[in-house]
Amino acid sequence: MPKSGYIGLMSGTSADGVDACLAEFPGGSARLVGHVSHPFDTDLRRAILRVVDGASLSEASELDVRLADTYVTAVSRLLEATGRDRESIRAIGCHGQTVLHRPEGPSPTSIQLGDPHRLAVHAGIDVVADFRRADLAAGGQGAPLAPAFHAAVFGSPRETRAVINIGGMSNMTVIPAGSRHITGFDTGPGNALLDGWIERHHGQRFDRHGEWATRGRIDAGLLESLLSDAYFARNPPKSTGREYFHLQWLDRALAGVDAVAPEDVQATLTELTAVTIARAVRDHASAARRVLICGGGARNTQLMQRLAAHLGDRRLASTQTLGIAPEHVEAMAFAWLAQRRIRGLAGNRPEVTGAARSLVLGSLVRAPR
Repeated sequence: MPKSGYIGLMSGTSADGVDACLAEFPGGSARLVGHVSHPFDTDLRRAILRVVDGASLSEASELDVRLADTYVTAVSRLLEATGRDRESIRAIGCHGQTVLHRPEGPSPTSIQLGDPHRLAVHAGIDVVADFRRADLAAGGQGAPLAPAFHAAVFGSPRETRAVINIGGMSNMTVIPAGSRHITGFDTGPGNALLDGWIERHHGQRFDRHGEWATRGRIDAGLLESLLSDAYFARNPPKSTGREYFHLQWLDRALAGVDAVAPEDVQATLTELTAVTIARAVRDHASAARRVLICGGGARNTQLMQRLAAHLGDRRLASTQTLGIAPEHVEAMAFAWLAQRRIRGLAGNRPEVTGAARSLVLGSLVRAPR
């Protein structure tokens, strides 16, 4: 069997698990062959959050290995689910688990864990990893990287579209008709604060369908305080992560307002995500009449209702309407970026990341032959 398949692995800032997809890209198109979602166990998730919060180098090194082993398991499950063998896979595109994203200042960096060498050895498949650093070296943010894929699969010759990915953070891609000059950036928090707040108060990993948020009321004073953060007013290119939008950031805002009930905080955080996305669409995608949603946030019914209310007459729809389910998009993007690396084609969009030029992204780790 020819090596026509590419596997994409994505574990995002929500730190809840790894999405794995097997895709093919015949003639420039994109076709999903299969997908599995492999959740992180509680201990591994806690280890990720400890490292994000600044755990020791020893703990980070241990996590690097544990994540790689988890990725190997996800790849094995995916191959079993699709009936494919490793000989049919050209490469794995592994984003890795982001534990630090600091793209500005004198020492710009972005660190993703999940040892690609261990993954290549134990999966027996070539691995493309470390996608961000070439873009950073060229003066870019190193993120977001999915907009190039969004433009390739969701662009239209006739209409301008906005694609919103709501993971731990939210990012937007604006695809003008014809897809010639796209823009994109992180709009701010997506699910990370919502997940962290409900875990603090109820021990749950996420607010299923936004049900807890529906029991609360939006606190205008808290919302105003959160929206006053300078990040939201900055012009793109810009990107962010858990090292900026975390529960300590929320706690500082809470300290400056009157006491707010926990469920009201959840409702207000839901509104924060909806408002910041809608404002980004208004300010940077005014011509877009269709807004496509992907990522885990697409399953939060309350968030989608609030976002629809703020978008007005723009049409809000899932990426499923264009053939790719919301939970498949990001993993599929890294399968696509892996095949770009193998073919020697640029993977970044400088107009999105701010890099000085287009670059081939990722380091290729060969599996033992």
